[in-house]
Amino acid sequence: MTLKDYLDPRSCPEGKPRLEIMSASTRVLHEGIDEAMRRTGLPYLHPRQPTIQLDLLGSRRMRAWQEGKASFLLDGDGCWSELPQVYARYGVETTHRLLKEVRALENARGAILTDCGMQACALLFDVLFRPGGHAVLMRQIYNKTRKYCEWLAARLSGSVSIVDDGDDAALEACVRKDTLFVFAETYTNPLMRAVDPERLVGLVAGLRKSRASELRLIVDDTIASPWALKVPLLDHGVDFVVTSGTKSLAGQDCDLWGYIASNRIDALNELMDLEAMRGGILDGRRASAILEGLEAARASYEKRCATASRVAAFLAEHSLVSEVHHPSLPGHPDRLAIDRHYKLPGSLLSFRVRGATEEQAEHFADVLASTVVPRYALSFDGLTTKVNHHRTVSEYFTPAEELERAGIDRLVRLGIGLEEPEDIIACLNWALWRHREVSPDEVLRWQEERTQSLGVYREAPRA
Repeated sequence: MTLKDYLDPRSCPEGKPRLEIMSASTRVLHEGIDEAMRRTGLPYLHPRQPTIQLDLLGSRRMRAWQEGKASFLLDGDGCWSELPQVYARYGVETTHRLLKEVRALENARGAILTDCGMQACALLFDVLFRPGGHAVLMRQIYNKTRKYCEWLAARLSGSVSIVDDGDDAALEACVRKDTLFVFAETYTNPLMRAVDPERLVGLVAGLRKSRASELRLIVDDTIASPWALKVPLLDHGVDFVVTSGTKSLAGQDCDLWGYIASNRIDALNELMDLEAMRGGILDGRRASAILEGLEAARASYEKRCATASRVAAFLAEHSLVSEVHHPSLPGHPDRLAIDRHYKLPGSLLSFRVRGATEEQAEHFADVLASTVVPRYALSFDGLTTKVNHHRTVSEYFTPAEELERAGIDRLVRLGIGLEEPEDIIACLNWALWRHREVSPDEVLRWQEERTQSLGVYREAPRA
């Protein structure tokens, strides 16, 4: 029997067309895929690497998958994010393994992985916010989180109230019958305030009972990370934990990812439905890298926390520094909450150069970056120490009076890396004493020379 016998539309042989009679390219492809399946035990559709979908062999497995999803949705026993892989937009084998790690870290009944921390926040807001609803946000949460919530509220004819971190009386006064959620952060950026999860959960629970029955508490644990807490947030009674795993949980500035963890399975399934429709799940390749590096990421985070404490202590005693913000310092305004609920202080800190204006703080950060050890970059918890000027990076379009009112003006931020603390301190000390001797033109000249020597940024940035 030859392939030609199967090509006549007027008749066809009884037996299936065998792979052996097909073209060489078809044989090589499918024999390679079959061999890979036998070798790995996984039905991927590629001879050398995992794929975004599997060979299901027929409709039986797809029907079983659909019935499994229905069971999760109806019975509420778990989130369907943990169903076996059928298509990568819902999850892959590797993301399922990472889900187990996240659930263990958060002591959560369920979790959903996302392609970044902001995706986690956006998904959660999209599900929880209702037309005409109201949300309360702590003032120092990530500005993109705040802006997305405000944008969403405006579209849905709702409203948002901003409350100072730690001001329980103001929070209580803001919550109304139509308030849907309160959003806080464990450690805040840039002032490194620390939420007291036990106190906040109790306050929200009381308000839910007396005033707003749908009220939920969301806590962003990005800066502290689950490694910094003595007790997981969900164990305190927090409804949802969101995290940008890009920072400490990855720790090398290579992989964007995030997650939502919760014991509220009905909401998680609704969130998973939305993510399945619009996308935003973590892909398998990044999940593999994150899993492989998770243990090392924890050790790196602990080292950065220890170094940050050393650096913060040095800055706090420096005559040219007027104030330092880091949870390790004895005079921290949330000292009691930190001692009670946290075991690591985080790797992010901010400070003010004594007497510096906003422009001088920006210049100081540029001069410090010229030492090369602190690199001028965004974010934190990577391999290298990062320095930046807070207003330039995060509040560029915010009026100066608003920055001053919020207490976040003239700040320099440091995201501590894996360098030895003495090396970071040496660079800081030099910049503190010598930055006024370095002119803006000298900074610009250094930047241009370094650009040329490294062969980067061949196109000059626009003014």
